[in-house]
Amino acid sequence: MKRKTLHKALSMLIALVWLMNGLFCKVLNWVPRHEQIVARILGETHSRNFTLLIGISEIVMTVWILSKFKPRFNAVVQIVIIGLMNILEFILVPDLLLWGRWNAVFALLFMGGVYYNEFVLSKQIISKITK
Repeated sequence: MKRKTLHKALSMLIALVWLMNGLFCKVLNWVPRHEQIVARILGETHSRNFTLLIGISEIVMTVWILSKFKPRFNAVVQIVIIGLMNILEFILVPDLLLWGRWNAVFALLFMGGVYYNEFVLSKQIISKITK
């Protein structure tokens, strides 16, 4: 597979993950466990509102990825958000995670995919174009 095609496919896959988690899991509440996680960390009083805001933010992340606006900054933001979110969940609510503390492994793999896509693949594409 060509690097450019792989980069585009990975970008679409990464955007799809954000969209699925934001729209379906949080905004539409198809996975109530997400709201339970928010309630346990931030409190029950406004957990639905916070879950909606997080879901909308994830949808915005999808749009940002697809827009290709400042893609390296976007990748750093994604990595930081995923890292912080998973550290909090690992410590505070491991019992509510789909794979328990093993979620951290999947988060690291996703973070690695975001890094590889933007800082390795993208760099190779740029250097190939400029040669």
